[in-house]
Amino acid sequence: MAYVGDFDKLPHDRSLQQHDGDGSVEMSGEGALSSGPGQSPILRPGDTCGRIATADRISVIVDAAPYFAALHDALQKAQHSIILIGWEFDTRISLVPKQQERMAPSQLGKLFKWLVKHNPDLQIHLLEWDLGMIQALGRGTTPLRIADWIAGPQITLKLDHAHPPGGAHHQKIIVIDDVLAFCGGIDTTTDRWDTRAHQDDNPLRQRPTTKRRYGPWHDATMAVDGDAARALGDLARDRWKRATGDELVPPPRVSPIWPKDLGVSLEKVEVALSCTAPAYGDQAAVLEIEALYLGIIAAARRNVYIESQYFASPKVAEAISARLCEPDGPEFVVVNPETADGWLEEKTMGGARARLLDLIRKTDHPERFKMYTPVATHGTPIYVHAKIVVMDDRLLRVGSSNLNNRSLGMDTECDISIEAQEHAPEHSSLRQRIGWIRNDLIAEHLDVTAEEVRRAVDTADGSLIGAIEKLRGDGRTLVPFTPPDLSTFEKQVLGGNALLDPERPARRWPFFRLFSKS
Repeated sequence: MAYVGDFDKLPHDRSLQQHDGDGSVEMSGEGALSSGPGQSPILRPGDTCGRIATADRISVIVDAAPYFAALHDALQKAQHSIILIGWEFDTRISLVPKQQERMAPSQLGKLFKWLVKHNPDLQIHLLEWDLGMIQALGRGTTPLRIADWIAGPQITLKLDHAHPPGGAHHQKIIVIDDVLAFCGGIDTTTDRWDTRAHQDDNPLRQRPTTKRRYGPWHDATMAVDGDAARALGDLARDRWKRATGDELVPPPRVSPIWPKDLGVSLEKVEVALSCTAPAYGDQAAVLEIEALYLGIIAAARRNVYIESQYFASPKVAEAISARLCEPDGPEFVVVNPETADGWLEEKTMGGARARLLDLIRKTDHPERFKMYTPVATHGTPIYVHAKIVVMDDRLLRVGSSNLNNRSLGMDTECDISIEAQEHAPEHSSLRQRIGWIRNDLIAEHLDVTAEEVRRAVDTADGSLIGAIEKLRGDGRTLVPFTPPDLSTFEKQVLGGNALLDPERPARRWPFFRLFSKS
């Protein structure tokens, strides 16, 4: 089954992108994806990305229920190596409901123990942000249970403290034998599991120990195999070395694997890996994601669809405002949560959002910018944690980076992007699929089908805003966002305070961590 749209209805093209050799392009000024007449590529190694590699299969996985199920299946196929690089892990969570548990345990920690017991050649490495681990102590999660599931030398847990004061490790990557990798925005921790139905109150959406229920949660990640999985393996091993000083040896070559129930969104397509990493020690700053966001906004011709936890980056807002001043510029649709998670986070990120929306309102005379928040059937707000951008039918990006200053220069991030060329006939199928993925994302929020969204977009002369306004209704839907009446202090001081959401590392940092949500 496919988790994003019904891709079986779309024609499969096994040569969607051109590639040479092993399908990998190392960091340099060369090797960008080829472009059509008059169109420059957005994905350029050494600028908007660090590396381009070919994936034999890609799945865009929306929401954690299908992701955790795919991960549960894939981990059982590991032969030599599993690397988990993340903001936080919680070994108590169940990847699949108990009734779906067969031989392998559903609980993450017990699954790790089961895997190494049945495979003496398997090595599992977990790298978690150090302050994320400290914060987890307050919730009684992984740190208090390490002794229960770390069994011998086959499982290694290390803490990542290789970041400037105030910075965070925020990448969410899992690599299995260098033949399958997951990368995106979904943390393997509590309060993430949900289905695409986003019921107001799902009894399976509960914390592992207290059984306290949490609200609907929208998220996304990508699964890739082939050379793209090996590229993410290299990236994970590099981060491990920077954080621990230890070098992990790549696993021996094994046959490809793929989760049995995971649909394939795309085949034989080149993907770009874009990162953020602050300057630290002898490492220069990596600002590929910032360049990518600005490149996407500058290149858009018709529309940009964004799902993000925050809207708090002045650079991004100013770039959007500049395009909105153009008489024939593109439209922008942003899907945000109603509020940020936590009082201080809402005061800060919410204040920044209100301030930036004021800026955009002053320039958006043609009303080509719209921000929405999703709600469940009975009006419960759905928390948006996904980090997605779809530009026209040309570029798709899924990753860990938010639209805030931290993700563009302060925290470690990793995004995956796919680009089609508008004037390249061989990319017509890829463009169709990118458009379908965008329509399916919108369809989830409006409780309609991707085909209904496509027809509405066509009827609205290509306008996403027009289509959404036509399809919005009662029940599960998208609600136009109205900023709360924040005080001047909240909008200008908290919302613009570089100490709370810094663009770059500072020499002195008076706080350990002000925002615990990924």
